Amino acid sequence: MTAPVIAVTSGEPAGIGPDICLALAQRQPQWQQASAVAARLVVIGDRALLQDRARQLGVDSAGLDIRHVPLRAPVVAGRLDAANARYVLDILDAALDGCVGGAYAAMVTAPVHKGIINDAGIAFTGHTEYLAEKTATPRVVMMLAGTGEHAGLRVALATTHLPLKDVPAAITKDELTTTIRILHGDLVHKFGIARPRILVAGLNPHAGEGGHLGREEIEVIAPVLDALRAQGMDLVGPLPADTLFTRKVLAGSDAQLAMYHDQGLAVLKYAAFEEGINITLGLPILRTSVDHGTALDLAGSGRADPRSLFAAVKLATDIVCRR
Repeated sequence: MTAPVIAVTSGEPAGIGPDICLALAQRQPQWQQASAVAARLVVIGDRALLQDRARQLGVDSAGLDIRHVPLRAPVVAGRLDAANARYVLDILDAALDGCVGGAYAAMVTAPVHKGIINDAGIAFTGHTEYLAEKTATPRVVMMLAGTGEHAGLRVALATTHLPLKDVPAAITKDELTTTIRILHGDLVHKFGIARPRILVAGLNPHAGEGGHLGREEIEVIAPVLDALRAQGMDLVGPLPADTLFTRKVLAGSDAQLAMYHDQGLAVLKYAAFEEGINITLGLPILRTSVDHGTALDLAGSGRADPRSLFAAVKLATDIVCRR
């Protein structure tokens, strides 16, 4: 059987993306030995950049399969340059085009720096929104997942990168219904969970306290959950977010839906920052990612932790091989 190919984008060139991608050269043989259908990894980025960073780190890049995409400007580790913003999108586009065209079975993304891309005059909110726009996908869902002892944490978001003041208006019955359908569907089809149990947070403190602290739970969230339960989904909530993530409440759940970014991701990153994974649900392709940033202060130092990238590659491999 031909091994599926997974593309790994090397991310912001001045950050730790190249460093953690280089760590794959030492790690890949372990995946090949552990899986009956081994995935082949292709790192997308500038070949000279990766080789230079390998020399800086004192590691061997010989085992890395690289698809060369040229830099737009020279790179100094730890120093952002808006001239390379387009390069970051070039490598993302190369991975996406390969997935859409069938050359790659999945893509795994190293971190990018949203600010420097916007500084270059390119409107960019994040990987999730960019990939949705490029694939003409009307609605996607961001989900971060833990691994190991935190494998039961799969935190999806009803809204993503919005100012907090804009969150309540963005949580409509239609949007929330679509989000839950996407989350439920991908838990079934990508994660192989036959009947997922999903915990749903309220928006307000104490899930609105019966309407005394907000009415979104009464007027929007609860009616959506009732309608979807009637269609056979196993949904619990709306639950107060401050107790949803306690061990007793989490027990037996397959995913948790937070209403906004920091409501859910602060908990996930506290519990599993080094080995957390980001996965975009609802896309016509499979995309996983690290759940951390570019860590400019660590670039080229040899102190970047690659475990989140390893976990993202492993999840992509597991899903691809399950298919």
